[in-house]
Amino acid sequence: MSAWSTCAASPSLALLKYWGKLDGEADLPATPSLAVSLGGLWTHTAARIADGDSVTIRGELQEPERFAAFFDRLRAALGVSDHFEARSVNSFPTASGLASSSSGFAALAGACVQAAGRELTLEGLSDVARTGSVSAARAVFGGFTLLPAGARAARQVHGPEHWPDLRIVVAVTEKGPKPVGSRAAMEETRARSPYYRPWVAESQRLLPQALQALERRDLEMLGEAMHWSYSLMHAAILASRPPILFWVPATVAVIRACENLRGKGVGAWETVDAGPQVKILCEEKDVEVVSDTARQCSPGITTVTCAVGAGLAFGSVEEPRF
Repeated sequence: MSAWSTCAASPSLALLKYWGKLDGEADLPATPSLAVSLGGLWTHTAARIADGDSVTIRGELQEPERFAAFFDRLRAALGVSDHFEARSVNSFPTASGLASSSSGFAALAGACVQAAGRELTLEGLSDVARTGSVSAARAVFGGFTLLPAGARAARQVHGPEHWPDLRIVVAVTEKGPKPVGSRAAMEETRARSPYYRPWVAESQRLLPQALQALERRDLEMLGEAMHWSYSLMHAAILASRPPILFWVPATVAVIRACENLRGKGVGAWETVDAGPQVKILCEEKDVEVVSDTARQCSPGITTVTCAVGAGLAFGSVEEPRF
């Protein structure tokens, strides 16, 4: 068997949300998404050439069907017939609303390309990673990234150095897996929510405001766009038949706490993905008060503070220890 190649990737937090695919198109986003890389959280993946494709996460073998399209796209992009064995581990809870699929498929793409002894541009890696998870197209880049509606690859808008004082406080309100996976919930929303089409249309209108706010490093302007984006997305999800609700009481408590902080002049702007966790953007000087306030919202809430993260990190090992 060949040596192991490794790749580490940080999750991609969507500030403007991706939720829904184009009709009749495989894994092409219906909405634009603007995101930041969560430095300090990571997926670490080791891969090598093998007789067949397999992926384990923390030692648990994954369903092959979930990765079949990814591996087929990878082989086509590289022009090889190789198969891959991959082992992966996250530094944060899996499938709980912390974008583990984004960092997972980005790291998997990077490790497999290196294991095959080939090279792809970041745009090429983004395209391959998107086949596994659309948000993974953004996670191959560090800093701030944009995946336009209908695009096959993301692009970096600003590097990690663009906003050195920005921090993202992740309030972990629930450590277990969410009750409905994002893929299934997304399809249910697209097919069965009367609010889905308005959500797609409004997402396009929010993008210029968010890009301008990011360029100016204007937290309030960006926060307002973020707030509208996640509110619209969850309204569409909740309007599905049957309704899908990812939030838990602690989620609502943290959202209310952020509103109260803003009323006191503290810039604490929250966003919520398809899960119960709350991510709060703030300046470095406000991290302590934001973190303390979030933890006081409900017993068991823990917080992790992230800076803007870098891109993929590559390496090699004789044998992975996970």
